Formats: sequence, structure tokens, C-alpha cells
Amino acid sequence: MSSLDQVPVVAEDTDLSGKAKKRLFVGLVLGTSSIVCLFLAALWVVPYLGLSTIHPAIPWVFGMLVLAIILLVLWVSFGLVINILVGKELPLFKRMRGVTVRLYLPLMTLVGRALGLSKDMVRSSFIKVNNELVASTVRKYTPNEILLLMPHCLQNADCGIKLTYDVHKCAGCGKCPIAGLVEISEKYGIDLAIATGGTIARSIVIKKRPKLILAVACERDLASGIRDVYPLPAFGILNTRPYGPCFNTQVSLEQLEESIRTFLQPRYLPEEKPADAYPVVRLHRR
Repeated sequence: MSSLDQVPVVAEDTDLSGKAKKRLFVGLVLGTSSIVCLFLAALWVVPYLGLSTIHPAIPWVFGMLVLAIILLVLWVSFGLVINILVGKELPLFKRMRGVTVRLYLPLMTLVGRALGLSKDMVRSSFIKVNNELVASTVRKYTPNEILLLMPHCLQNADCGIKLTYDVHKCAGCGKCPIAGLVEISEKYGIDLAIATGGTIARSIVIKKRPKLILAVACERDLASGIRDVYPLPAFGILNTRPYGPCFNTQVSLEQLEESIRTFLQPRYLPEEKPADAYPVVRLHRR
């Protein structure tokens, strides 16, 4: 059969696929609309009829439900504050990080917007709280259980070496922090990886399967990354952006090493290295 004879079949398949997508979209629109309409109708019918009209006990049941939710919110908030202030993971509040990651970040963002706070300010606060909760655990890790996950924007923009899948290709020229990161990785025997985006970062985490992630990124990427990998603990370190976002960013190697020593089992800790012993990063303006 010639290639011309196959053209109608391909066109027909494409058309069927397009119709299926349209049906799916229409179904989702109708389903969503139905749910929203039912919810709005309930908001109108219940106050109109009155809870006691439906059943005399419903106002009490509804009141107890609301009270239970209020007590739960207060308990969670109290546990979160105590956990942060004490600096330890308390027995009754072991799931505070999950509540923070899943619930408090979206709520914090909404409240922050209402108060005129920037998203980065809210995200930075969230990262700080998350780090406190991760550090409050008494767990210490071996080197092969930790992953150093770095953004590609730490690499000098003029560098032609692709480091995404093999960071050890770094030539060590000192124009960016990568050489220092490689040195820290080798010093502590910890895996080091560079990700060009969220998809690559997730694939690296799935492949490496660490027990703890020490990640460097901006506020937006750190906040979303912490949520993506939960319940895997992720400790975030903000990069600095002397030339603007996503271009020749920097990171404090001393802060990163301090974080490593916080989570690493003592028997794997080498002697401390002076802060001035790392390769000097020569900043180049555009």
C-alpha cells in the first residue's frame, strides 16, 4: 500500500482523537458546573429552610462539627508554633511539617496577598518554617542517604560544559560555585546533582531515592519543590541573585556545608575546613 493510501486513515484517527478530547472537556465542564450549582443551591436552601426545620438535632450536630474543626485548627497551630520555638520534634506533633507543607503554604499565600506581602516574602517564611521542622527531627543520615540538588543557574552562563547529568565534568575554572560544590560533594561522599527544572529534579529524586534532600534554589522553586517531594524531607537554602533571577546565581558554600554537618552522622564528619579554603568565585558582570 502506498503512502498516499494511508493518509485518510491518519486523518480519521486524528479527528476521532479530537472529538474524544472535546467530549472529555464538555463532560468536565458539565460535571464541574453541576457540582458548583449544587453547592450554591445548598448555600441558599439551608439558611432558607433553617437547620432545625430539617431535623431538630442538626443545629447541634453542625455546631459540634464546627467546634471540632476550630479546635483542630488551634491544636495544629499551637503544635506548629511549639515545634518551631522548642526546636525539637515533640511526640504529639510529629506531622506538623505535613500540615505546614500541604495546608499552611496556600493559606499563607492568600493571607499574604491580602496584607500586601510579596509572594517571595511568604515563600521565604514558609521555607524557614519547613527547615526548622526538618532540622527538629533527631534523625541523622549517612552520606549515601543525602542528595545535594542544585539549580542549573549556578553554572556560569558562558560555560559550554553540560553538567545536568554529570556534574563532575566541571573544569573547576572558579567562575561559578560548581567547583566548590563538587569539592564539598567529594569531601563528604554525598551525591551532587544539577537540575534544569522541576521535571528533571523529580526524575533525579526518583532515581537517587535519597532520605534527605539539601536543595538550593530561589523562593519559588524551593517552595514548590518542597511540596512536590513531600513526605521526603527537604532542607532549602536560598541562592543569591546578583545579576537577577536565573542568571549566574550564587550560593554560600559555608552555609551549605554547615547544613550537611547538621544532618550527617558524626562518624562520617571529616575535619572542618576553613571558610577561605574553597575556590574563589570570580563574578563577571554582563
